Parts: sequence; structure tokens; C-alpha cells
Amino acid sequence: MRVLIPDTSVIVDGRLTQYLESLGEKVRIIIPEAVVAEIEHQANQKKAIGHVGLEELKKLRKMADEDKIELEFYGERPELWQIIKAKSGEIDNMVREVAKELGGTLITGDQIQRDIALAKGIDVIYLEAKREVKHRLEDFFDEHTMSVHLKAGVRPLAKRGRPGEWRLVPIREELLTDEEVEKIADDIVERTKRDPESFIELDAQGATVVQMRNYRIVIARPPFADRIEITAVRPITKLTIEDYKLSEKLKERLTTKAEGILIAGAPGEGKTTFAQALAEYYASMGKIVKTMEKPRDLQVSEEITQYTALEGKMELTGDLLLLVRPDYTIYDEMRKTRDFKIYADLRLAGVGMVGVVHATKPIDAIQRFIGRVELGMIPQIVDTVIFIKSGKIEKVLSLEYKVKVPSGMTEEDLARPVIEVKDFESGELEYEIYTYGEQISIVPVKKKGEKAPALRLAERKLRQEIKRFLPDVYTEVELVSPHRAIIYADEFDIPAIIGKKGKRITEIEKKVGISIDVKSFEERAIEEGPKEKIHVDVDEKKNQFVLRVSKDFAGMPIKFYAGEDYIFTATPSKKGMVKVNKKTPIGREIARMLEEGREIWASL
Repeated sequence: MRVLIPDTSVIVDGRLTQYLESLGEKVRIIIPEAVVAEIEHQANQKKAIGHVGLEELKKLRKMADEDKIELEFYGERPELWQIIKAKSGEIDNMVREVAKELGGTLITGDQIQRDIALAKGIDVIYLEAKREVKHRLEDFFDEHTMSVHLKAGVRPLAKRGRPGEWRLVPIREELLTDEEVEKIADDIVERTKRDPESFIELDAQGATVVQMRNYRIVIARPPFADRIEITAVRPITKLTIEDYKLSEKLKERLTTKAEGILIAGAPGEGKTTFAQALAEYYASMGKIVKTMEKPRDLQVSEEITQYTALEGKMELTGDLLLLVRPDYTIYDEMRKTRDFKIYADLRLAGVGMVGVVHATKPIDAIQRFIGRVELGMIPQIVDTVIFIKSGKIEKVLSLEYKVKVPSGMTEEDLARPVIEVKDFESGELEYEIYTYGEQISIVPVKKKGEKAPALRLAERKLRQEIKRFLPDVYTEVELVSPHRAIIYADEFDIPAIIGKKGKRITEIEKKVGISIDVKSFEERAIEEGPKEKIHVDVDEKKNQFVLRVSKDFAGMPIKFYAGEDYIFTATPSKKGMVKVNKKTPIGREIARMLEEGREIWASL
């Protein structure tokens, strides 16, 4: 009877059981304890290949119980360091030693293991068998399917349609079982390990990320997920740059000027499809194009080399690209701070960069760089933002660095470095990015009839400072120019705002950097003249006055008058009520006005 000694490679992908079922003889299978230890370690780490390996061991035991093979385990269990060093060949060496000691035939699916065994004179069988299974991931896809979502206990779902117009639809009414999803997951892992054009990007505890040809697959298992789940995505459309019908102006920019490009858009809107088309366009121009992806799922031609994270670190990939010096690099899926810093580093080194980022608005793509790189460096890093929606280019922004007075400000001494963000096609200025006080602000440029954004920004900052200094005082702020503001408050609160010998208002002025006048609401009411009256019902209680207005004015600051005299400003409750204690100065003023027979009314 022939003696076969398998290594880990033919167990974790099902090749061994396939081979044994095809034999016409009974054989003796001796599994080294080193192989069992490695599979157990992988399973304990919640890795997919460990789970598959355990299933194969159970199948071998079943074949032995049915007297199809003889099965035994042999040798000593390896040390922990040997298991950890399995990728360096420690376990493979122990398996070869068992085969040599027993004079059996080593059976492997690893080419390096095969070659070393042959060099040492060990009889070896190299397997390349394919496993046929009933359940295949591809069965859930059709020509209109972008992604498939399989989860145990749930109907299989598919996202179908075209970019920007996807619909999530059930594939069948029958619920998926744990066993069914497990088999599909096992098949994915096994085929990926055998296919030279597929690879496992990540195999962590409870999660496996696979690129199987043009399918990007995430397999999630407990404890990471509540139940086993498979999410598979594939591109359904491959377009060329001509399909996007670019204007001549934009095509010229992409060809001759743009070297710091961001492709932005929401998930599923077609960013990656455009990135692929742009990569192919640059390659067709005779440019050296590389990609940085994790996982590698861009569908590009063979001339374009696709890089992933070197030793799990994109920083190392960036360092390598600095040596390779391509003309353009496509950086897919930029999300974390390190991604934006790598992009900036490569761009400043002279590499043309195209980054793909998630954003719901075009300006959001630029905002992702703020705080991650110096503000003044952004226009040198990013010069063009292309926003994709529903598979089409919806907007293109260009960036330019200037020293100027921001829009809406008039004083020359307010000039500062400003990044202008313009609509590329029309040349219209849409945003300005600059430092105001201690914060960096992205300010929409004033549209016709609106208050200047710079004034709105300063007004907001002034309100914040007043609230910090005077948390219990009700005030209203009006910025009449970039260097002068008016604070309105009740006459009784003005001394608290000004402070002793003007100390508090001086401190606020220094903090916000503008001159401040303080006026009462009564002064403003006189300046503004008569307003439309709001009816007020006055209900006198034992200790307070209750002023009632319509519930329509709830939550809105309104001004109360007695005859022609202003009394105070307050915000009614949800029921339209304002309560005033009789012992307060305002309460005594209301009592006096009522005694004189004056009408209490209000206005906005």
C-alpha cells in the first residue's frame, strides 16, 4: 500500500480529497502533527484557510471510516515559534523530514516545497487539481449586477442598475443558510489560492479580503460579524476617456497642466470607472502609469502595474514609487490621514497624482487635506477636483494660491494668503480658503444679494466670544463692517458687557480684533422706527407677569413695548409665554406701564 504524506497546502484548499477520490486504489495517508498544528493555529486566528483545513481533515476521517483510505497522524507537535515561522519554511521542513523518515511520497501543492523535496531526493507528487462545487459566487451575478450581498439567515441581495441609479433587489426568496454561505466562502478562498491572477489581500481574525479576478470580495465571520457574510463587488462597465465627452478645455488641462487630481464622489457613483479610464488615457499617451490600491481592483491594461501595500504599509509602497518615478500614479480609495500624506509626499516629489476620495460635495474633497498638510501647500498638491455623479462629470474645480483681501473685506491690512477655488469651466470664484483668527475656514463667496461670507464668519466668531464672556446675557450682534460691530442688549445688561472702566469690552475687542459699540434694544427700536404690532395678552399673577403671544412666535426673539417705549427683548416658550418676575427691574417697569394704562405689545 502506498504511503502519502500531505503538507498543509493540499489540505487547506481541498486538493488532497479531490486527488484521493480520483484514485483507483486504497492508500495510507500519514498526516504530520506539524500540519495539524498549523491548521489549528490558522483556525484559532479565525482565518478562512484554517476553517477550510479543518473541514478537509473531517472529510479525511470520514473517508477512513468508510474504509476508503487508512489515516494516521505522526510525529511531534511543533513549538510555537515554529508555527509562527511557518511562512519561512519551518513546518514544510518538518513535513519533508517525516516523508524522508517513513520513505513515503510527499504530496504538495507548493512549487517551492516540490523543488526542495526533489533536490533532497524525496519522492513527491505535485497537485494542481480543481475543486468542483455546487455553489459558486458567480451564479448570483448577471450582466447588470454591480454587487452581491450574501448573509446567513437573509435573502441573497444584489445591487443592480447603472452608476447613481442602483436598486437593491432580492435574488431569491429562500433564505441563505450558514452552511451554504460557508461553502461559497470556502470555494472562493480555495480558487483564489490556486489562481495566479487572484490573491488574498487580508486574512485577519474574522475577516478575509480577496481579489478573485475582477471580483473584490469581503468575507466576514464571527466574532467580527454576527453571522457569516460575503460582500462581492465587480465593475460592470469599462469606459474610455472619450465616453465622458470632456470639453476641450478640460481635456487640455488633463493632458498638459493637471498633475494633482482628485476624483471625488459618493460611493457607487462611478469614481473608480473614471479613474480606470484616466489611467488608460495617460498610458495611451506614452506615460508610465502605476496604481496604489488596497485591495487591487482597478481593471486596467497590462502596461499599468498595480501595486498594493508593501508589507502591509502604503508608506513603503510610496517610498518604492519615489524610486520608480512614474509619470502618473492612481491612488485608489484615499481615506486615512496617512493616505493623504503619502499622496502629498509623492506629488511634491514631482509625481503626477490622481487620488480617488469619497465626498458628497466637490469642496469636501479639498477639505479632506485641511489639517493634514500645511494650508499653503494644498494648491501645489491638488490643482484639479473632478466630481463624479451618476457616472458623469458633474463639476470640475481648480485651485489657485493668492495673497489678497478676502471677498467682502475692504481693509488692505486684512490681506492674507487665500486659496481660490473656482469652477473650472466658467472661471467663477466659488470658495475662498484662508485663516481667520486661529481657525482655517472654507468660505463660500458671496452671491448677489447676500451678506459677504467674510462678514458672516466674523459675526459668528464674535457671537461665540460674547457667549463665552457673558453666558447668561441675551445679546444680538450686527457686524456693520469687517472692523466694526454693534452689540445690542437690554439696558440693564449693558454695564455687565462693558465691565468696570470698560475692561471687559476691551478684552473682547482684543480677542476678535475689531472695534465694538454697545447699544440698547431701545436705541435700535428708535432707529429702526415703528414695526408691525404683535398682540400681547398680559396675565398678572401673585409674583409674576405672564406675557402671551401667538405660538407662531415660539422660539423667536421678539421686542416688547409699552406705548411707544421699548421695554425688553425675550424669546417666548413653545406655548408663546414669557414670564417676568415682579421684583426684577423689567417686572417693576411693566407694573408701572400698566398702572399708567399703556398698551403692552410686541414686534419682531
